[in-house]
Amino acid sequence: MSITATESSIEAPAETTIAATAAKDGGSAARQTFLPLILDVAVPMGSYYLLKSGFGMSTMAALGWSSVVPAMRTAWGVVRERTFNGLAALILFVNLVGLLLGLVAGDPRLMLAKDSGVSSVVGIGILVSVMLGKPMMTAGLKPFITKGDAAKTAAWERLLSGSERFRKFERTFSLVWGVALFGECLARIVGAYTLPIDTMVWLGTVVMVATIALAMVVSGGLAAGPMGKMLEDELADQSR
Repeated sequence: MSITATESSIEAPAETTIAATAAKDGGSAARQTFLPLILDVAVPMGSYYLLKSGFGMSTMAALGWSSVVPAMRTAWGVVRERTFNGLAALILFVNLVGLLLGLVAGDPRLMLAKDSGVSSVVGIGILVSVMLGKPMMTAGLKPFITKGDAAKTAAWERLLSGSERFRKFERTFSLVWGVALFGECLARIVGAYTLPIDTMVWLGTVVMVATIALAMVVSGGLAAGPMGKMLEDELADQSR
């Protein structure tokens, strides 16, 4: 057997293992990405129509019961962390208060509007963090750009401490998300009180998904993309 053939026989299983690992990681990432979407969006919306049309529940009751899964997921997140997670606790508080207010007032539109309360609270929190000089969205942006690479992480820290342009992009990223989420809140509140309830149940989800997609595109173009380019340039300069 030739040396080339021997090398090929050794490399092939390794490549297969790498491909299998990548596929496994990709599947895990896909589950982590879509599972919250299914539980927080598809289940509540589907259960609303099932309870209302299939079991003949009132609009109020159907809206109330369809909020149980998101509320339980939020509560479980707080318990599982075993630390005080301010954002998770705030979202749980908004959900519970909105549900109680809707039940007391007997107004199904209020229960639809309360869903936008989470977006408004998070959006305002992000905007305040930008004004305080500690952009909240950096916690998610940094690992996305550096990908856990030590050299990229070090370059990030150098740019963050020494480049005002880099810090401006960092603030812009959070600013885009804060404005987008707050705008989504206003749009859903208007829809909750002007459109038919059955329409707003699914349209609210469309508005939310469209807002997230738009924020991703805009924040990527205005901030994440330029920051990634600056990071690559910084690494290139260091290697010279």
